Order: sequence, then structure tokens, then C-alpha cells
Amino acid sequence: MIQRSNGSGRRILTYPAVHPCEAIAPQTLLTSLIALTRNICSFKPKFMASNARNAREIIRQVGVVRVFLDEVRDGSLGLPASAVLSLSELHLAFQKVQFLLEDLARDDARVWMLMNSSLVASQFRILSRAMGTAIDVLPLGSVSAAVEVKEHVELVARQARKAGYEVDPDDIRVASAVWSVLSGFQKRVVPGVGDLKRVLEFLGIRKWSKCEKQVKFLDSEIVLENLSEEKREVALLSSLKGLMCYCRCVLFDVVDGEPGRRSETKRGGGEAVGCFNLEDFRCPISLEIMADPVTVATGQSYDRCSIAKWFRAGNFICPKTGEKLKNTEVVPNLALKRLIQQHCFENGGAFADSGHRNRDIGRARLAVAGSLADEGAMKMVAEFLNGRLAVGTVEEQNKAAYEIRLLTKTSIFNRSCLVEAGVVPHLLKLLCSADSVTQENAIASLLNISKYSKSKAVIVENGGLNLMVDVLKKGLKSEARQHAAGTLFYLASIEEYRRLIGENADAIPALMVLIKDGTDKAKKNALVAIFGLLTRPANHRRVIAAGVVPLLVHVLTSFDSEALVMHALEILSTLAEKADGSIAILHCKALDSIVGILNSSIPRAGKEFCVSLLLALCVNGSGDVVALLAKSPSLMGSLYSQLSEGTSRASRKASSLIRVLHEFHERSSGSISPVLPQERFVHVR
Repeated sequence: MIQRSNGSGRRILTYPAVHPCEAIAPQTLLTSLIALTRNICSFKPKFMASNARNAREIIRQVGVVRVFLDEVRDGSLGLPASAVLSLSELHLAFQKVQFLLEDLARDDARVWMLMNSSLVASQFRILSRAMGTAIDVLPLGSVSAAVEVKEHVELVARQARKAGYEVDPDDIRVASAVWSVLSGFQKRVVPGVGDLKRVLEFLGIRKWSKCEKQVKFLDSEIVLENLSEEKREVALLSSLKGLMCYCRCVLFDVVDGEPGRRSETKRGGGEAVGCFNLEDFRCPISLEIMADPVTVATGQSYDRCSIAKWFRAGNFICPKTGEKLKNTEVVPNLALKRLIQQHCFENGGAFADSGHRNRDIGRARLAVAGSLADEGAMKMVAEFLNGRLAVGTVEEQNKAAYEIRLLTKTSIFNRSCLVEAGVVPHLLKLLCSADSVTQENAIASLLNISKYSKSKAVIVENGGLNLMVDVLKKGLKSEARQHAAGTLFYLASIEEYRRLIGENADAIPALMVLIKDGTDKAKKNALVAIFGLLTRPANHRRVIAAGVVPLLVHVLTSFDSEALVMHALEILSTLAEKADGSIAILHCKALDSIVGILNSSIPRAGKEFCVSLLLALCVNGSGDVVALLAKSPSLMGSLYSQLSEGTSRASRKASSLIRVLHEFHERSSGSISPVLPQERFVHVR
């Protein structure tokens, strides 16, 4: 059965067929070919957005060939070796036919397949002629099959070479209507509702969820297309995404098919700050985010260019495990590559493209639209949603907030359009809603919008800061409180707003409650919000006075989440840079926990925080700190490992801490005169 979705990592309208091995046994090839034709002939999709007639025709031709192949398999003469070449070419063509049919059956790519109907028809024509040519060179006289079957397959070969495979007139008509709407978007002409509904009806898009599927597909294709050198399809993909977003927002009143219907509680994505551990995406050789991850024989994954250099240098062991490799073959890790792309796209990271480090992920990350049509569509959508927020019913306001939440998740341009349209004051009013879902959608939208630089002033000037703290304290759902913490983190990037947040008597205590009782995502957002406040000295004192340090030490000892431990260490290492912070940490008796984490398998960024923290405690604490650390039998080994394996900063600090410990041992043996840590290492940063 042909799969209706593409889970293999193959891009749509690409045909990575594999030519059968030259040494393949004729009977093995025949069996594989029959299985392939059976799969193609079983293709009965519920819907095809274009080229339905062409698909039926090529399936008919493959069916005739299948009958012939069944006869050959069951015949007494078997298959001569001279037939392998032609059957191999037939196998190659049929693989591509299967790929093409898979693409036509995709539920999420209907509008894209419609707009590529001419290309698809052309591909059908090419594959049909390849099939005809392969049959022509087949030595029919040497195979065992009925005369009627041979005549029939010869007829199909002639038809395959001459078949026109023209684009269906209905496909041309509807595609022309889409082009007309896109042209109107460029001129800021509002499309007719009737025209849009006719297009969607032709595509079988009758629900909000079907429309959203098209948007997600186009979004992912834009990411991939921006990673290519040519970027030929970015403009059309962006235009079609703008069209589908417009239809989703304007034509559908009910959100169906989403978890919670109106809420994104289970969807994940960019609303939790730093959801992923980047260390998992780094190449063990280069320590950079992998652009083209491949897997070697031991099952370990590396960036292709890094492992290739490793092999060229004459190394034939696995760099990570030390095992001797049976071979130097590598297999693309498409699943990992997709995860890396998605993480970078949703979290604003850079994707390490081969030979082009730090390339931005897609136009969606930039503050410009992907095309003029996309720009026009988004500006009209922003005006429409702003109107719904201003004068709509409760349901319409909630749906508008949800749409804004989706639109602002990754696109800076969308955020700018919505801020300029005036949605921020209306969203702030919805924070006081008695409906928990409406409140959550509004605060999640504001979290996404707050990532746009010009939005922060608009939020604060409209009283948003106090409203955020209110939601942080009394939000109707834990998700709303989580998003409020994330929004405070982004607002705290402005010095004046850091001051205002710190001076709000409820802000830091509310963040502490979230760290104590929230979900892991909520705790993470609260931790990074507190970290964002620390660059202001007054906030440093407020955080210590509020009792945050014992809470952070508890996070270190609970080991609930590696990511939470990392964030807690980062805050503690920052607090320890000043004497009052070091005293508060030492008062909680955290030394053993910190050393234990340094000795663990925590990612190297966490180890750097541990080394920085321990050094700061030695510098700002009493001499007892050094004495206690000197008694740890495993500490010195961990510090020496940081000299070679850690970051440059971790290496420098580890070197300084090693000197402190060595001097303590020498002083203890009476070989040198005492030197206080504060006097010798205050310069280390």
C-alpha cells in the first residue's frame, strides 16, 4: 500500500530511486518488481488535488505490466539474464511513479500539488516514456508468457511512448484562480469570499484543520528551501502560505482538530524558552550544531564533513566510543536532521549549513515577508484579527487570539504586522478574561510578540507589565503562568523594564512560586526570567533577599531535569560573583552538590557553570571553602578534564581553580607563605 504521508525524510516532488544492483539475480529482481507494481496498483486515495486522470492512466499501464510479470514468474522458461537491464530500468521508473503517487495523495500538500500540476503532468509523461523504452528492449521472445499478454504489453509500451499526459482543464482553471488571488494580495485587494471558497472546495479543504495542515507543510518547505543555494521556490511557497493563513483566519469560524480545540497546551513549540538541549545536536568532533548528520557503523552520529575529515586523516575508529569501525560507510540521519531544523526554526537558532556556518533559517526568521503576496496577505490578516479583537464576540476574540498565537510563533514579520495593526492593547485586555483558554491564548500571543524588539515598549506603555505579573500570580491555568514568566524574560532585555520588574514587589516572589510548584517548562521560564533580571545590581540584591538561593540549591539536589539544573547553575554562578551571593550559597551547604554535578555526565555548558561557581566561592568565600574542596578526591580529575574537553572559558577557570587547590596543599605542607584567594584570583572572569 502506498503511504499517504512522507515520513522518510524525502522532500516532496523529489524521486530518490535506487537502481538495482548489476549482480542481482533475475528472479530476485522479478519478485521485487511484482511487489512494486502491486503496491502501485493498490493506490486508491480518497482525494487528489490535481492530475487525477493522469494518475489513473499510469496505474492502468502499470497494471498491464503487472499481469505480464506474473505470467513470466509462473512460466516454465523463467527469466533470461539478458532481461535484467530492461527490468532494472523498469524498476527504477516504477519507484519514481510510486513517489509521485505518494505526493499526490498527501493530505497536507494539496495546494502545492495543484500549483505544480504542470510539473507533475510532465513527470508522468517522462516516467511513462521511460517505461515504454524499458519494455521495448525487453527480449519478449525469450520469456515465457501467453501471446495475448505479450501483445498487450507491447501495445502499452507504444501507448506509454505517445501518451500526452496533459494537465486537467479543471486544474488549470483553479490554479489560475489562485494566481489571481495572489496578484490581488500584492495590490492589497481583498479577495472575494466566494472565490476563495471555490478554490478550497476544489482542494477538499472544508475545515480549519485541513487549512492548518497546508500552512504547516508550506512552512516546513520554506525552511528547507531556504537551506538550498537557489531558493527558487521561496516566493511561491511564501505566497501560498499567506493565502492559506488568510483562509484559515477569515473563512473558518471554528477551530477543529487541535488539542483542547482552542488551546495549544499540548502542542509544544517556541513558547517555552529553550525547550531543547542543544548538546544533543552538536557533532562530537566539531562541537558545532550538525548541518548534515550521518550515522557510522557504531550507531553514533556526526556531521558529515567532520567525520569525512576524520576518515581522511587515517582514523578508522569511532571518535566517541573508541571502537574500531568495520567500515567507513555513513548513513544520513534524516530524523535527527529534521529535529535540528525544527529546533532552530522554532527557537531562533542558526542552522550550520555545510560551508556556510550560522546561516539563518528561512525568511520566516527575518523581519520581511517571503514575497509581496505574502506581505499583502499578512497585513490584511492583521487588520482582520485586530477588528475581531476590538468588536468581536467572546468566541471570535478567543479565536482571533489563537490565530495570533499561531502566526507569531516563528515569524518576526508577522509579529511586526500585528503590532502595527494595534493588537497589543486588545490582547492585554483579554488577560483579565474569566475564560481560562482565552487568557492562555492571549498571554501566549503576547509572549511570542514580545520577542519582536518594537513590541516591548507597546506592551509596557499599555500597562502590560503589571498585567503580566498578575497572570504570573493568579493565572487561571498553569500554562498561562508559564507564558507570563517567559514574557517577563523578554521584557527584561530592556534595562528600564528590568528595573520596573524588579521594583514590582510581586514579580520575584511569583517567579519563585513557579519554580517551586510549576511544570518543568514553567520552572524553566521562571528561571530564565530571574537570570534576565540579574544584570541590574539592585535586582541581584532583591533575588538574594527574596530567598531564591535555597530554591535553586533544591533544584540542584532534586535532579528532576538536566535542563533545570543547568539554568539553576547559571543563576548561582552569576550570584556567586559577588560576596553576598557566595555567602548565601555557602549557607545552603551546596558545595557537595556542585562537585557531584561537575563529576556527572551533565553537558559541558553545565560543567563550565560548576567550575565558575566553585572558583567564585573560593574567591568570595572564606578559606574553609578551599579546604573543603581540597578534600574531594574526584574534583581534581574533573578539573583537569576541563582543561582539554571544556570550553575556553571553562578551561581558564579550571586552571585558576587548580592553582588555588595546589597552593592550598603547598601551604598546608608549609612550603610557601599564605596567599588569600581573593588577592590572587580576583582578575579571573
